[in-house]
Amino acid sequence: MTTPSAAPLPVLQELRPSRRMPVLFVGHGSPMNAVEDNVWRRAWQELGRELLGPAERPQLILCISAHWLTPGGWYLTGMAQPRTIHDFGGFPPVLYAQQYPAPGAPQAAQALAAALRSPATGKPLGVDDADWGLDHGAWSILLPMFPVADIPVLELSMDFARPPAEHYALGRQLRAWRERGVLIVGSGNVVHHLGAMRAGAGINATYTWAAEFDARVTDLVKRGDLDALAGFAHWGEGVRMAHPTHEHFLPLLYAAGAVHPGEAVRFFNTGFQAASISMRSMAWGMEL
Repeated sequence: MTTPSAAPLPVLQELRPSRRMPVLFVGHGSPMNAVEDNVWRRAWQELGRELLGPAERPQLILCISAHWLTPGGWYLTGMAQPRTIHDFGGFPPVLYAQQYPAPGAPQAAQALAAALRSPATGKPLGVDDADWGLDHGAWSILLPMFPVADIPVLELSMDFARPPAEHYALGRQLRAWRERGVLIVGSGNVVHHLGAMRAGAGINATYTWAAEFDARVTDLVKRGDLDALAGFAHWGEGVRMAHPTHEHFLPLLYAAGAVHPGEAVRFFNTGFQAASISMRSMAWGMEL
């Protein structure tokens, strides 16, 4: 891993000025959603078709996944061909056979890392040009959305040791890049408690604590009170049930930080998977 120089760099050569790209938060749930024909995957496919429609297509996808945690700093993937990471166990062979061969964007990664600043230290972000790739939080949703895999993808790690407000602050720095062709995608879950999963539960079946947490997030997003999301850890006892660990909530803070004031939100995949995983997803900057 490397840290780019803090010296000023020219505007990203690979990214042209563009219309303002949308920003997404996608509930990814089980890795099997990447290959199963279900309501979640079909919604991702439809969203991808819309994003590749008559409007200008993204030049770059920047994904913040719940599954790349880097205590001690933030990093961007900087390799030319990021590998597909199968970071799970106990699933059928068909899932391990999946590949997402989207190219990376090394030049853009270096320039972005130099332009962004760690909310903890004020220093530029680091670049991982060898160790990581695209984990299932990224490729499991991008594969149905953009199956041709011809849009370059970068992942941004999360420094899990830092408080939620700093993750939201870094999301605010991403806002300007939406007008340089960058589609920002946070991938996690509004509610994520694996220990409370109920196999076979319908999409409307859940727990009181899960429904209440999901509803509180939904209300704040509808009202545009996105700053308040960073205070989720102080919402009472239900937080520990909704997120025994909170890495799946943090990507929402990056997406919310990248939203401009007054932007309308569209909700999709608003149900639950296995009762304790909220699949609620959000898109800002797209027509309702």
